[in-house]
Amino acid sequence: MSSLSLDAAQTILSTALDHCRAGHFKPMAVVVLDARGAVKVSAAEDGTSLKRFEVAHGKAYGALALGMGSRSIFKRAKEQAFFVASVTSVVGGALVPVPGGVLIRDAAGEVIGAVGISGDTSENDEAAAGAGIAAAGFTADPGAD
Repeated sequence: MSSLSLDAAQTILSTALDHCRAGHFKPMAVVVLDARGAVKVSAAEDGTSLKRFEVAHGKAYGALALGMGSRSIFKRAKEQAFFVASVTSVVGGALVPVPGGVLIRDAAGEVIGAVGISGDTSENDEAAAGAGIAAAGFTADPGAD
């Protein structure tokens, strides 16, 4: 299993923010976590709201905690609300069940981290995460509808 290097995490972060600026998205917060859930890099653009980091972190951390992109967690929350609420409690509230939390998979398909982005629509958040992950040479796994 490969690991997520600091250089790769920085590439994900900078490319995701470049994608946001090119798309004229609202101010964003980006969090890149390694496979154990530790923050590798993060940034909050000028003008983000007070808790954007925590929302972005919750998207990424939730994806790691459940082993699925937050798009899948969103779907599961609609179908099994009590389960997602219970898992949210188990992880100390650090789970945000909306798209924008994307698993990072290496060439072998192993999860090596996750990206969480918050600030614009969930679809734009997710697209920016995917752009960053691709730029670092990995595969983005946002979860299924």
